Amino acid sequence: MPIYEFKNDAIIPLAETEFASHGIQERRDIQRILRSRIEVVAPNAMVIADEFGEWEDSKRRVDMLVLDKDANLVVVELKRTEDGGHMELQAVRYASMVSTMTFDQVVAAHGRYLAKIGKAPDGARDAILEFLGWDEPDDDVFAQNIRIVLASAEFSKELISSVLWLIDHGIDISCVRMKPYSLGDQLFIDVQQIVPLPEAADYQFQVREKAEKERAARVSHADYTRFDVSIDGKVHQSVAKRIAIYHVCKHLCDNGVTPEEIARLFTWRNNAWYCVDGVVDPDEFARLAGAKAKAGGPTFDRPRWFCDDGELVHSNGKTYAVSKMWGGENWRRAMNALKAAFHEHNIDFGPTS
Repeated sequence: MPIYEFKNDAIIPLAETEFASHGIQERRDIQRILRSRIEVVAPNAMVIADEFGEWEDSKRRVDMLVLDKDANLVVVELKRTEDGGHMELQAVRYASMVSTMTFDQVVAAHGRYLAKIGKAPDGARDAILEFLGWDEPDDDVFAQNIRIVLASAEFSKELISSVLWLIDHGIDISCVRMKPYSLGDQLFIDVQQIVPLPEAADYQFQVREKAEKERAARVSHADYTRFDVSIDGKVHQSVAKRIAIYHVCKHLCDNGVTPEEIARLFTWRNNAWYCVDGVVDPDEFARLAGAKAKAGGPTFDRPRWFCDDGELVHSNGKTYAVSKMWGGENWRRAMNALKAAFHEHNIDFGPTS
């Protein structure tokens, strides 16, 4: 439907045009402008990165990686052709690639983006927390859903059909048409979300409501209790469960207990520690662990291990990192096992009062 100029004696349709006719390019112009006005295509959102492609063995890049107020990651793909081409297929691929990102990985990506545009990268974490209204990160809630926004001057019937099918199968995807019009030497853009279609709005709301209820149920069952932990008379107050495990394991290893001795206690799991050969620093540890995983060893995702400065354990010519993943009753079971096995270290713990 055209846009009209309203005058006292006439209604005059604006002339449809193309971005290319005005020398406007996708990345150089549209993507650059959307950096500061992402709400044009993704309301209530902030840009995390553009030209994002930080995964192994792939040269593909997300046009814009965005975060919304519900802590969902949003893949924004801009037009490739006047009819949208096959952008829905590549967007789904990108969504699957970013779906495993943790809060720390998103912070790192945003830091690199800030540096790229000439801003201080060390403000990335605070900027994201402030945008979400959070005091601390929460990976149990963060990026539980991945949204897709396709933005193009026009969309083919085949593309819209594909998007409607994806929506019908639970994929959160929308098409935003950015149609240019000219009036003399002025350029106007009509921005409209054309998919989901208006008559499908109730259905979309039901899908979204169901997802929110499922997310709320996951959060309501999460245990955020903080604990006071005492080891050889030293007390660590009000710490998260995984921090409590770390303090106990690190203290024991600093006092002559080997990681292997500790690992043998956890008979129900075999991934309490990640080990590499050599006495190495955190960066070298991450490099060696990544190579080990790529060669067929245990999976290594750096944010899931205590492997930053001062956290690593060195023993018998090897370097170890203790896991951060102690969900459900695994944590209490592990703490009780440590307390019983190393009673001489007077390990005790209880909820912070």
